[in-house]
Amino acid sequence: MTSVPILSVREVSKSFGGVKAVDECTLDVEAGRITGLIGPNGAGKSTLFNVIIGLYPPDKGEVTFDGVRIDGFLPHRIVRLGLSKTFQIPREFRNLTVLENLLVAAPWGATENLRTLLLRPAEVRRQVREQVNRGEEILTSVGLRALRDEYARNLSGGQKKLLELARALMASPKMVMLDEPVAGVNPVLTKTLLDVIEALRDGGTTFFLVEHDMDVVMSHCDHIIVMHQGRRLMDGSPEEVRGDSRVIESYLGN
Repeated sequence: MTSVPILSVREVSKSFGGVKAVDECTLDVEAGRITGLIGPNGAGKSTLFNVIIGLYPPDKGEVTFDGVRIDGFLPHRIVRLGLSKTFQIPREFRNLTVLENLLVAAPWGATENLRTLLLRPAEVRRQVREQVNRGEEILTSVGLRALRDEYARNLSGGQKKLLELARALMASPKMVMLDEPVAGVNPVLTKTLLDVIEALRDGGTTFFLVEHDMDVVMSHCDHIIVMHQGRRLMDGSPEEVRGDSRVIESYLGN
């Protein structure tokens, strides 16, 4: 039986000033996998990611996540549905500590209501303790627990990538989209990051990533989608993609 994809993109197009960055692209991402999105520069990968997460509205087409059509939704609404995204260049809150960066991203529920803050302080304190504990657990899982009280501005580039992932995890996402997660990261932290992603995948979290490091893509992705000129060229296992003549001609051969 064919499983229902957690993310479905149908004939999505997006243009900028007459240049069509995404051209009637259709693709699916299966749950519980690490799916890679590759293609030459200008293929439309980052634009498609930004359409999916709600940063750009599509000119046409549909995006469905976990059974809900989300094209046209604002990013915060998409995040609350369980879809998070990290950025190629980390966007940390420089003057907050590592732990505070995670708490900013935490879902606070009823405690975001002024009435609750004023009339139910015990509930607020309880939820703060719960979120701090959860933040510390996530920092432990990504290897940043010892830096919980360090200002984010003092982290290395690789540590900021780990912080970016940790912050995305605070929303308990069903799926995380990663934009070049290992770009500019040293080999030691790259291994840490990839180990974390694989452990989370094994725990049920879905990952959809754009990455130009082919060794990383071929070694760590369960499934790969290839884009070319704004469209899906093909998709398959790493072995199938590596041996496809169209992929070799359009991307790997270059």
